[in-house]
This record gives sequence, structure tokens and C-alpha cells, in this order.
Amino acid sequence: MDHVVSADGTRIAYDRLGAGPAVLLIGSGPDLRSTGPEAPLADLLAGQFTVYNYDRRGRGDSGDTQPYSPGLEIADLAAVIEAASADSGARAFVFGHSSGAALALRAAAAGVPVAAVVAYEAPFVIPGTREQPENPSARIRERVEAGRRSDAVRFWMTDVIQLPAEAVTMMEKSPMWPGLEALAPTLPYDLALTGDHGIPVEVLAAITVPVLVLGGANSPDWFRRTVRETTAAIPGARLVVLDGQDHGAPPEVIAPVLTEFFGRSADHG
Repeated sequence: MDHVVSADGTRIAYDRLGAGPAVLLIGSGPDLRSTGPEAPLADLLAGQFTVYNYDRRGRGDSGDTQPYSPGLEIADLAAVIEAASADSGARAFVFGHSSGAALALRAAAAGVPVAAVVAYEAPFVIPGTREQPENPSARIRERVEAGRRSDAVRFWMTDVIQLPAEAVTMMEKSPMWPGLEALAPTLPYDLALTGDHGIPVEVLAAITVPVLVLGGANSPDWFRRTVRETTAAIPGARLVVLDGQDHGAPPEVIAPVLTEFFGRSADHG
């Protein structure tokens, strides 16, 4: 494990493996670098890339200096990018999934020096396409502050993510649940990154690097609309919808897409 120090002094932990152009992986809210889908994805990419897989702020081995803001997560990402670019001598490529995709896009728009971005279903919710609970971040924080982390995770899963109740019940009985409880304080961070006002068109319009937006053909209608409108908001972006996949496309499906896109971007860089 290595680490960088972010702009506010927070330590951000990451793993580095492989050899080749630098690729940074950004997971969604509940993901840790050691146990999330980014870990096997890193293994698959390491034959052609130097892969940087990091714990986002407040997760795993990374710190969590307060108060939180999306700008701090962008600064965290910038610090890891700086380390990766210094190691490789060139700008790093970035892949983000779900809220990690939203973070990747916001960082590119803010001018963090990346070579290209692949964004898998950043969960920007277009008003009217999906019912959302009122004040979800505040309700999560209230539960966490009252010592009810399990309730906070359950609310996130059932009301925000809108998983079927039976699926959440199965998760509660699984070994993964204590890990989710530990991450409960960070769940509002994902909501801060994605917002509740639809596609951040003015933000995305500032992106100047190549962007590939990915979506799953089996994802809900609101997600399919979101990836279309996200793509339309980014100058020159391209959308690829993966047949037979939903929000959780497995690493063995994602890896060849990243290899092809980043390889082509490097050739034209």
C-alpha cells in the first residue's frame, strides 16, 4: 500500500500494480480498493497498464478530514493523479463506476490533468424519471449520529438505491453487512457528487479530454436516459451501451473496453 497527502492534509491510500500507461480506478460509494470490483479489474488490466486503485475519502485506509465537500474528493483524486503521472511521465487515464464516474467527470471538468475518462453510469437523476426520498443525506446522517448505522445502510439501499426488499434482507444476513455499516457516514458523499438537479450540463461542458460513457442495456430506463444525456453534455463524448449488462457489469466485461479505448487514446495522444 502507498499513500498520497491531499490538499487538506488527508492521507489517501492506494495500491499500484502492473506496468505500462497509468490507469486510475474510482469505485462507487460502498467499494473499497481491496474488496470492491475494482480489485479484480485492476488484476485484469495490470498486464498492459500500471493500475492505481485507491480508497476514496472516508473509506478503507484513507482518512476523512471534515467537513466534507465534493471539492475535497476532487483534490484527493488530483493528488493520486499527480503521483501516477509522475511515475509514468504522462497523464493518467481514469475509469469511474457509478458515483466514481461522477467524480471522474467532475474532476476532468475542473481541470485535473487526465488523459481520458471512461464513466460507467454516473447516477445523475433527471427530475421526473425516478422517485427520490426527501432530504436523503440528512436522514442518513441522523441515523449515523444516533448510532443506527444499520438503519442508515438499509435506508440507502431501499429508498435511495431502491433495491428490492428481499435483496436487502439477504445482504443484511451476509458477511458484507458490517463493512457497509462502517461506510455509512460516507454515503452522503455520493449524493453530494451526483446532486438532485439532473445532469450538470454546464459542468460537463467544460470537459476537454476524450470521454467514453458506458451504460448497461439491462439497466433501468432512467439510467439509460441519464447516460444518453450525460454523453450529449460532454463535447465529443461517445456512448457505448453494453448488451446484457446492468449497473454491475463484471470486470471481465469492462476490462477489454478500457483496454481498447485507453490504448487508442494513447496512440492518438
